[in-house]
Amino acid sequence: MKLLTTNFLTCAVKTCKTSPESYPLHFRDASLQKTEIEFNPLFMRNILPRVNWEALKTTAQELGLSKLVPDKNPIDVNDSAAEIEVERNRQNEQEEEEDEDEVMDLEGGQESSDPTTTATSEADNVVGEEVLKNLHGLLLETGVTEGKLVCGNCGFEYPIKDGVGNFLLPAHLV
Repeated sequence: MKLLTTNFLTCAVKTCKTSPESYPLHFRDASLQKTEIEFNPLFMRNILPRVNWEALKTTAQELGLSKLVPDKNPIDVNDSAAEIEVERNRQNEQEEEEDEDEVMDLEGGQESSDPTTTATSEADNVVGEEVLKNLHGLLLETGVTEGKLVCGNCGFEYPIKDGVGNFLLPAHLV
């Protein structure tokens, strides 16, 4: 069972549906297996907004893999960075318009490129790529072959055997 899958699972017991303690399910006696899967950065960028980051951090910590998970979802960090960049560009455009009113541009309005900005952007992409690869390894390549998922609210244990979780409930819990 992939760790990505467990990020979307909650306890199916009727009394747990309204309890925040029923999510995420907690691993007990888990045996991990790593399976190589081709890295797809586009898939990772598209799936990360759907991942509950606090639940992922909890799961990774329980399995001893917390160093692979950044404090914040990189997509959220990039979104706020993009918003800051848009605001910065808007302010720069306003300043340029004010400057153009005062001084006539003799070069035909060509913009000069700042080499420090491009170097920073490339460095951010490299860091982003490395983070995506780590998360790919954690979410898609790491799986639990044996163990149990335990509800934090009711304590019900969902067994995992050969990488498949058994989420059938006994009749008295349905």
